[in-house]
Amino acid sequence: MRLTHGRAAALMVLVTLLWSIAGVVTRHLDAAASFEVTFWRSAFNALGLGLALHWMRGPALWRGLVRSPWPVWVSGLCWSVMFTAFMVALTLTRVANVLVTMALGPLITALFARIFLHHKLAPRTWAAIVVAGAGIAWMFSQGASANEAGALAGIAVAFAVPVAAAINWTVLQHVNHGTDDAHDMLPAVLIGAVISSLVTLPLAMPFKATPHDVALLGMLGVVQLAIPCLLVVRLSRVLPAPELSLLGLLEVIFGVLWAWWGAGEAPGTTALTGGALVIGALVANELVAMRASGKRT
Repeated sequence: MRLTHGRAAALMVLVTLLWSIAGVVTRHLDAAASFEVTFWRSAFNALGLGLALHWMRGPALWRGLVRSPWPVWVSGLCWSVMFTAFMVALTLTRVANVLVTMALGPLITALFARIFLHHKLAPRTWAAIVVAGAGIAWMFSQGASANEAGALAGIAVAFAVPVAAAINWTVLQHVNHGTDDAHDMLPAVLIGAVISSLVTLPLAMPFKATPHDVALLGMLGVVQLAIPCLLVVRLSRVLPAPELSLLGLLEVIFGVLWAWWGAGEAPGTTALTGGALVIGALVANELVAMRASGKRT
């Protein structure tokens, strides 16, 4: 079945909905915490991706994985940082703080592309970077004034996610991965999941997770990571990058609402104010970019 633009956009909304459930699910764990949470989610993600990719590619997957070029391995390292930092941050601060911080990803990517790839940034993008930075600075300053050490630590750890994502996309763009090669990025996600689970395994000991915890984290590894990662690579062949970035912001909205409704975790005034600045800057930047692109076509 041919994937139309409308179907691709609808599936991307589904992807963000799946991504957004991590925060509320972690709030219903019995005993697992921090690195153990990360280990189980990454391990089940690796298992799910391994089975899916083996079914799609057969034994050639594993032979090709060992011979993967350096960009795939660098991307895998970036994925491992993203998987690890995200879950650790969720154990340290509010879901809203983590998701708003992660929303800086598209702007940091644009900044890295300017520094390392010498891409020209439009004035609107520079303005968006300043406004979004002000939103994160507001969250940090309010957390410091309230002596919320855990919140500050959580935001700092969460900041590693958009930075790693920016490095990831910059490296991929540097080696000129075209649309036809997008499927080749799937092994990098598998590599990242394996690295994340191996690195966090010794830190997760001794295990405290109950069978209930393992079941929830297994669901996250497969439903919240493996399936959306497979989908988004396919969708990147149909949807332009600005539209993907704009739709991806729904994860922030969905995630905050899930945590509020499913765990009674209100986002707080600081997160709402800082989040409004970050999300507003991103949306304005992407909408102007899409409008300018539409006028040129």
